[in-house]
Amino acid sequence: MPQLNAHVLARTPQKRWGQPTDFAGIAAFLASDASVFITGTAIPVDGGLSVHG
Repeated sequence: MPQLNAHVLARTPQKRWGQPTDFAGIAAFLASDASVFITGTAIPVDGGLSVHG
């Protein structure tokens, strides 16, 4: 899998794999009243891969 790792890191603006703490903010937001009107959407937490890709 070294080739996959290099490929992903080369295409990700953050140049690293996500860590569990990287997902804490979106999890807290989605669990809060601030997200009460959000339905049926995908929120990528991918270090920029989806927009750079």
